[in-house]
Amino acid sequence: MADRLTETFDPISLEIYWGRLISIADEAATSLVRTAFSTIVRESNDYATVIMDRNGDSICENTGGIASFSCILPKTTKIFLDKFPLESWRPGDAVITNDPWLATGHLPDFTVVTPIFHQGSLIGFAGCISHSPDVGGSLWAADCHELFEEGIRILPAHLLRAGEWNGTLLDILLGNVRVPRQVLGDLEAQVVANDVAVRRIVEFLDDTGLSDLQALSATLQRRSEAAMRKAIESVPDGVYSATLDADGFDEQLTRIVCTVTVSGDTMHIDYAGTSSQINRGINCVLNYTHAYSVYPIKCALDPLSPRNEGSYRAITVSAPERSILNPVFPAPVGARQLTGHLLAGVIYQALSTALPDKIIADCGGAPSMRALFSGANRDGSSFSQVLFASGGMGAGPHQDGLSTTAFPTNVGAGSIEAYESVAPLLVWKKGLRTDSGGAGRQRGGLGQEVVIELCTEAPARLSLLSDRHNHPAVGILGGLPGAPSVIAFEDGTKPHPKSRSVVQPGRRITLLYAGGGGYGDPRSRDRAAVLADVADGYVSSEAAKLHYGVE
Repeated sequence: MADRLTETFDPISLEIYWGRLISIADEAATSLVRTAFSTIVRESNDYATVIMDRNGDSICENTGGIASFSCILPKTTKIFLDKFPLESWRPGDAVITNDPWLATGHLPDFTVVTPIFHQGSLIGFAGCISHSPDVGGSLWAADCHELFEEGIRILPAHLLRAGEWNGTLLDILLGNVRVPRQVLGDLEAQVVANDVAVRRIVEFLDDTGLSDLQALSATLQRRSEAAMRKAIESVPDGVYSATLDADGFDEQLTRIVCTVTVSGDTMHIDYAGTSSQINRGINCVLNYTHAYSVYPIKCALDPLSPRNEGSYRAITVSAPERSILNPVFPAPVGARQLTGHLLAGVIYQALSTALPDKIIADCGGAPSMRALFSGANRDGSSFSQVLFASGGMGAGPHQDGLSTTAFPTNVGAGSIEAYESVAPLLVWKKGLRTDSGGAGRQRGGLGQEVVIELCTEAPARLSLLSDRHNHPAVGILGGLPGAPSVIAFEDGTKPHPKSRSVVQPGRRITLLYAGGGGYGDPRSRDRAAVLADVADGYVSSEAAKLHYGVE
């Protein structure tokens, strides 16, 4: 028998194997969605499932998962292996953490990893990450001063040991959250998802006659790495730079300075000169910075190859320690997406002259805007509900930006009916926002307008995590910026865009989501496309005349 690490696979078998592994990750994801309790998972897609080999290297991930999760989960698994060596794992184990520096950058995300045994040997791992509806503390907020305010932190520990739940850990966790039923239900769903993946991988090995995943994993990783290196080689060698400003927190504005260095088949992304970390929860740990730096490159240069560990080996990322993109413990990081989601835009700006046909303009949905309502139902029970909705994507060289679509994250919005069914909230309006897409040869995607009424008997708390109020998504290569974000109550007063506030029963709040930036000179846009936009209500006749010169 050939050495397992040098075993070769013919191209047809390799494609069949790879497709089946991805389908296993997808089946695990389906199991997670169908058994989860919270709408965050069931409706809004805030999760990922990953299959890994014995080393903790990713082989494949589910098709529609959060890209940053899939990129980070193998790093976390290797940290688990440092604490729990291979020989200590047993069938039925599950290890958990939500430590921001070890995992995905903030406490609400729970990482759960389960070993895969075949013929008595540990041959790999199934892992998933899911955004929990509650981790105690401040709930999900941007205005905390240190990590300890943001919730309970679970260092790597056994959630299950040989199939038995860790009752002590569960008691501690569930005793510190407002909605324990939902939290436990989602954790159980994560365990179910991993168990499904474990069973299907064992079936896969039995069907194929493979003894483990190592040789197949090495082959798939080499193919992914070769594809990315070939794609990077098509980019002219050079140093490309850009700067992006964001609202930050009050007077502490965020500035991201990005330098991309391309040399042969390698790329380095550096953030020297970026703002320092602050004592508010918009700091972005290096794991998250890395994930949202390499993923936009994958999308631009090699969008069609399935992602795994090899996809990112040719790309390195650095950020100064104690910067907002590499904060040190115990910096607050609860709203790290308000900084991390900006990275795709600044990277694409830097590469716009080198890759004008492969990048898109800045996205109004980056960073994602979130509104979290929490309080008491009429029966006295607690509720905690996040509104997931998106602004518009930036326009690209070949088409308009997608309206109300998230990027670089790919969380969904979910149904309003499901949202209203689990919390005393009434959505009066949810529709596209006219004139919010940045003008350009290709128009930026539209944001949206959402109006929500609080239907409780007692005041509730609103936690806002938002940006783009003063720094809208910029256009690219002559395109104009999209419309900024706006959040206001019915009387015109505006809550702090990154803080918690008290909302009285019966009050209505309007959230205007930002539009994406335009691509190219607006005056070069096809006249028929402008007229169609006016007819559809995407662009007003006044804006058509002002920006496009079309009457």
